[in-house]
Amino acid sequence: MTKRYKRIPAAILLILFVLYWAAVNLLVSAVLVPSFMEKLDAFQRISEQSYAEQVQETEMKQNLTAMTVVGKVWGRQDGIEKVEILSEDGYRLKGVLMQTLDDAAEAGHKSDGGTSEAAHKSADPHRWVILLHGYTGSKEMMYGYAYWYWTHGYSVLAPDFRCQGESEGDYIGLGATDSEDLAGWVELIRERDPEAEIVLHGLSMGASTALLYCGRENVPDNIKAVISDCAFTDAYSMFREKIGSWFHLPAFPVVDSAELMIRLRAGYDLKETSPLKAVSSSMVPTLFIHGKEDRMIPVSMCRELYDAAACEKEIMVVEGAGHAQAADKDPAHYFEEVERFLREKAGI
Repeated sequence: MTKRYKRIPAAILLILFVLYWAAVNLLVSAVLVPSFMEKLDAFQRISEQSYAEQVQETEMKQNLTAMTVVGKVWGRQDGIEKVEILSEDGYRLKGVLMQTLDDAAEAGHKSDGGTSEAAHKSADPHRWVILLHGYTGSKEMMYGYAYWYWTHGYSVLAPDFRCQGESEGDYIGLGATDSEDLAGWVELIRERDPEAEIVLHGLSMGASTALLYCGRENVPDNIKAVISDCAFTDAYSMFREKIGSWFHLPAFPVVDSAELMIRLRAGYDLKETSPLKAVSSSMVPTLFIHGKEDRMIPVSMCRELYDAAACEKEIMVVEGAGHAQAADKDPAHYFEEVERFLREKAGI
C-alpha cells in the first residue's frame, strides 16, 4: 500500500473527529443557549414532553392560574424598581425590587387594590426575600411568590439569571455561575440595608443556586434561611439524564465530551456544581420542598440533600405534586409551612 493510501484512514478519522466535536458543540448550545434552543425543531417536543410529565389536575391548574393572576397584580405596582448589577465577568444582570420602607408603608400605595395595605400591616423594613427562578425561566415566574412575601411584610428582589429574561449572558449557568451572580444581588440589598435579614427562595435551578451559594465560605450573616423547592443534587447528573431523555443520546462518550465543551465555552465544571456537596458545609437553616411525583428532578435527590445538610433543616414532600408544583397542589399549606419555618428556624 502506498503512503497516499495509508493516509486515507487517518484523514477519515480526522473528519469524523471534527464532525463529532461539531455535534457536541451544537448539543451544548441546544441545552445552554435559549436563543439557539428556540430555533430547534426539538424545542417544541421537549416543551411538550416537560408539560406531559407534570401532574395534570384541574384544581392544581386553577391554583396556578390564581398565583399567576396575583403575581401580575404584584408586578403592576407603582413602587417596583428596575435594578441591575454587573457580574464579575462583565454581564449586565437585570431584576426588579420592591422595598418595604416605613415611609412607603405609611403612604399606603393602594394602586394595586390593597396589596400594599396588607403588606403595611406586618411590614418589617429589614425583612427581605430574593426569589430565584428555574431553568429557562424568568423573574416573572416568581411574581406569585413575590405577592405572598410582599403581603407578609417582606421587601422583594426578583432577578433574571444570566442568559435568561432580560439579563445578558452567553450561557445558562446551571447554578454554577448563578451562585456567583447571587453574591452580587445579596450585596445590592446589603448596601441598601446593612441590617437586612434575607431569605433565599428558589425553584429548581434557582433552589440549587441558593444551596450552592450557602455552601460558600464567608456567607454574610444577613442570610437567614433558604426555601429550596425541588433542587437537584448536582448539575452533572441532571445534564446526563436530560441528554438521554431529551435527545436520546448515550451518556458515554457524549456527556463527558459535552462536559468538557462546557468548561471550554462557558467556563464552569458540571462535576463541581454540586449542591449536595454545598449543603454539607452550609449553616443556613433550610426547608427542602419537593413534589413526590416530580419526573424532572426525582424526589430522591431532595432526600439526599436533606440527609447531607449540616444546617438546621426540615423536609416537606408534597403528595401528588410534580416538578415545581408543590405550591400549586395546596398553596395554603405550602405558605403556612414556609411561614412557620421562617418564624421557628430563622426567627423572622
